[in-house]
Amino acid sequence: MTSIFPVPTTAASVAMQRTRGEGRLSVKLSDGQSRIDRLYQEGSARIRLPRVPRGVPLEAVLINTAGGLTGGDCMDWSFEAGEGTQMSLTTQACEKTYKAEGLSEAAVSVRLALAPSSALIWLPQETILFDRARLRRTIDVNMAPGARLLMIEPLVFGRLAMGEAVVSGNVRDRWRVRGSGGLLHAEETRLGPDIAAALTRSAIANGGLAMATVLMIAPEAESKLDRLRDIIGISGGASFMPGREAGTGKLLARLVAKDSYELRKILVPLIHHLNRDGGVPKVWSL
Repeated sequence: MTSIFPVPTTAASVAMQRTRGEGRLSVKLSDGQSRIDRLYQEGSARIRLPRVPRGVPLEAVLINTAGGLTGGDCMDWSFEAGEGTQMSLTTQACEKTYKAEGLSEAAVSVRLALAPSSALIWLPQETILFDRARLRRTIDVNMAPGARLLMIEPLVFGRLAMGEAVVSGNVRDRWRVRGSGGLLHAEETRLGPDIAAALTRSAIANGGLAMATVLMIAPEAESKLDRLRDIIGISGGASFMPGREAGTGKLLARLVAKDSYELRKILVPLIHHLNRDGGVPKVWSL
């Protein structure tokens, strides 16, 4: 029988569909509350705003309707906290990055802008990388004087409960945080192509499969340090550096766990400690 749907003879002849998404949100202060100013969403990017009690930061939930990323996919997110506003950003679920073909990469860019006296909390759920995934991500933040920033970014290599192992792949993660006086924080993370070997090194993960970076730039950052160290315990470390502006500073912590479950057991009390006004986002499964 001759098929009415011709089958390509080689995979190279198939132009694979790729995900494109762009989401932008800015908030303003109205009647003492943080409210939507402008909202734009295109492609697979969606932003939802659940109701929150008065006095709690506006909460935005980022959604990738494609259900995950692979080589050639692009997601672009931009958020702006207006003067005096408070905004909390999270994701609907863990963002999964799947196997990429050849040297193609999944590309994610995040831009955050904080006006004077605003607060922005970046609390995505875990990014999960699968074997042979390739991810390139950039996070650029611009902070005005008096703004407060909290970022917690967790990363997981495979799902241990599912028997998945990440042997190879590539991860490139670039952060830049700038204030009115210049660069406040910069870091570059690169892992690959032999991820399994890298994770066994004591200076990287010491055999752990889940890790997180915590960054807080705020006037109260130094007062959070001792309790933060107690919460992290032997799973990582934390330090504080005075800021260029009087009365503020940078709190930085890194932690490693054997899997995502153990990591989240640390992250939940950690978020409650650092995010007193909003706590853990509603969409997180605890």
